[in-house]
Amino acid sequence: MIRVLLVEENGLLRGALTALLTREDDMEVVAESGGNGHVLARALSYRPDVVVIDVDAHQGQALDTAGELCARLPECRTLLVAGAPTLEKLRRVLALRPPGLIGKEGPCDRLIEGIRQVVGGRRYIDPGLALQVLDAVENPLTPRERDVLRLAADGTPGPEIAERLSLSVGTVRNHLSAITRKIGARNRIDAIRIARESGWL
Repeated sequence: MIRVLLVEENGLLRGALTALLTREDDMEVVAESGGNGHVLARALSYRPDVVVIDVDAHQGQALDTAGELCARLPECRTLLVAGAPTLEKLRRVLALRPPGLIGKEGPCDRLIEGIRQVVGGRRYIDPGLALQVLDAVENPLTPRERDVLRLAADGTPGPEIAERLSLSVGTVRNHLSAITRKIGARNRIDAIRIARESGWL
């Protein structure tokens, strides 16, 4: 039997996933967690073969938990579940080189397949998420342009951006104009939106 620890913040969804997995002849949900800080303790206690973790839970702490699990329980595999991640977040998750990663929007069979693949020692990345990264356009912004746009996105006024980056106000204005032209944005707000959605900030 494949022993599963299920980590999902939403109780209703957690129950539905438990019911789905226990229908499989070769799977058993040995423990559940809402991701409230007891995940590692439960994993060490139950020694599951795989931990299925919702990476959107608890303001990104789920990624720290996944990393800690790999370090403390190397024989246990992790399958991360992400719901419509931004490109930036997806790249951050993939940089951890998780054994498995699937999207919440995929079919139920993908979760079951992912569990079997990672427990079998293979890496399983949801094809849709992998294509999202492969199809992404490389960041056209220079490091300085990213600094300027990041501060502008935080609502920092031009003179303060200039002071914080040791630039003139005119140079900040020129950077923002160049960014807008470079990425085909209509204005500064549109440039911030495009950059965020593309994972460039």
